[in-house]
Amino acid sequence: MKYHFRIHKEDRGYWAECIELSGCKTEGDNLEELEANMQESLNLYLDEPETSKIIFPLPQKISESKNVKAISVDPNVAFAFVLRRERLLRKLTQKKVADLLGVGLYSYQRLESSKTANPRFSTIVKLVQVFPRLKSDWIKALAA
Repeated sequence: MKYHFRIHKEDRGYWAECIELSGCKTEGDNLEELEANMQESLNLYLDEPETSKIIFPLPQKISESKNVKAISVDPNVAFAFVLRRERLLRKLTQKKVADLLGVGLYSYQRLESSKTANPRFSTIVKLVQVFPRLKSDWIKALAA
């Protein structure tokens, strides 16, 4: 999963803004520092607390150019983000999804956290049964 940043040159360095995520911005003294900061700011931006109700858009298909750079989302952040996004789009609570999966609330909450998500394959199969769209969303998110 890659989001795109538009890079701007200034007198004393660079700054960049994510095209798809309004408000996700960063800066750097040089291009190398800017790229590291874009990666960090993107992951922090998407790694919302479990109580958040914000539904961020998925990345667009945008070609890279001289001033547009595609930045990959950390796989753990992408997994938790896509799962939380799908749950919110379906207007389900974490408790409802936990019940549908046949697991405890705490076990489900761990899946929506990039710091603790480490699902077994059997859990992923159950998640895809509850959220059929996840199959293609996760493949796109994690393969890119």
